[in-house]
Amino acid sequence: MHADALAALGRANISRMLEKPRLDIRLRIDFGSLAAIGPGKVALLEHIDRVGSLSQAARDLGLSYRRAWLLLDDLNHSFAQPVATASVGGVGGGGVQLTAFAKELIRAYRDVEHAALDRARLRFGTLIREVEPKKGLPSRLRRLLSRRAPKSRKTPGARSRTSP
Repeated sequence: MHADALAALGRANISRMLEKPRLDIRLRIDFGSLAAIGPGKVALLEHIDRVGSLSQAARDLGLSYRRAWLLLDDLNHSFAQPVATASVGGVGGGGVQLTAFAKELIRAYRDVEHAALDRARLRFGTLIREVEPKKGLPSRLRRLLSRRAPKSRKTPGARSRTSP
């Protein structure tokens, strides 16, 4: 690994150690075994709504176009109503528009997500202090720096290159 990348990784780890513990949730709603919606699909729908383009939404989210298309296609085929309609070509090029159903799906998901987060904060608020034991930064740094790189594994029966 390049020295700059290692330094950045070290800074990120130290930053995480100094950060106060915070409570967050990742919510997934399963509609039986046929459909599900979670933070990734909702974020994709929100980005599509904002930019009007599947390819731009994929770039913004760091997804490949194929992955974004598969997620959108899954949503379109999971419900009786489509979540998006596409327009092809034209003066401004093609685009994707969300349906009223998709906008309601996003609103419902975000409402439940906020309610669940509020409830989780209420219930776990006093317990969050126990996430990180009351140890000083030096002990956390020592623990981080003492981690060893994984040893390389030899295949069973493999011989060493050096001769006896």
